[in-house]
Amino acid sequence: MPLNAAFRARVTMDAMTILGSPTLARAEWQPLADAHAQAADALTAGHRERRARGESHAIEDFLFEYYATRPAHLRRWHPGPGVVLEDAPEHAGWRFYRTDAGRTQVHVPAFMEARGTAVDHIGRLLRATADRPARLGCFGLHEWAMAYRAGDDIRHPLPLRLGQAGTDAVVESHPIACSHFDAFRFFTPDAVPLNRLQPTRETQVALEQPGCLHATMDLYKWAAKLAPVIPSSLQLEAFALALEVRRVDMQASPYDVSAYGLEAIAVETAEGKREYATRQRDFAARGAALRARLIEAIDTIGA
Repeated sequence: MPLNAAFRARVTMDAMTILGSPTLARAEWQPLADAHAQAADALTAGHRERRARGESHAIEDFLFEYYATRPAHLRRWHPGPGVVLEDAPEHAGWRFYRTDAGRTQVHVPAFMEARGTAVDHIGRLLRATADRPARLGCFGLHEWAMAYRAGDDIRHPLPLRLGQAGTDAVVESHPIACSHFDAFRFFTPDAVPLNRLQPTRETQVALEQPGCLHATMDLYKWAAKLAPVIPSSLQLEAFALALEVRRVDMQASPYDVSAYGLEAIAVETAEGKREYATRQRDFAARGAALRARLIEAIDTIGA
């Protein structure tokens, strides 16, 4: 579920409060932390309830398993660098914080000493991606390539909407042009040579482009890696967007997602392609705004 207007307004107030007062008493920062935790809990409620029942979800679990996300970490409120919190023993116990005379803040030098190389890579990747135009002609066929001639070795525990033969026919009758290495690496062996590009980890910075749904989902991964030197409101917005993108990613996949109350985006048809490209364009624009804010945050810490 997307973040609601009330939370977005709270994020704005959060930023205004912090900019206006870099030292916050507990009475000032606690409501901000509580609002953030409540928003995070709302976004992860379904996952937490299913986990308590021992149930899985073929669509949404991806964000918690592939990205190794824990709801408890997502609900932590970080004000970002330069903000001093009074009476904050919780933060004092978290990594990359320091406390002097009861005043706690993010310790940017310690973070950069530990993760500076990763931050440099994230910054180069985000800047390179932001400088490219969005390409909107892939139509989500990466998921189809992951199921091409898969037989029993199917990636998700869901039925194929068109069956194996129908899925293979779609792959064989469409150009495959996936630029995202972390999708391409899951292509079946028979699908690999069909891809117009052959991305590698080494060429990721050179190939990543903002129209890619997985590049937009990955904004959450980069935000998580930058915590706590970015405001946690930014991380939560990236997670909420990733959740929306993941649903569309699977709606456009070869799998039947009707069991989850979702309608297929039939990208094998002209109508489905138009719908996918419309969604892709919207995600690219929203992702660009988040990407710019992440780049700004990296610039702020001097990376």
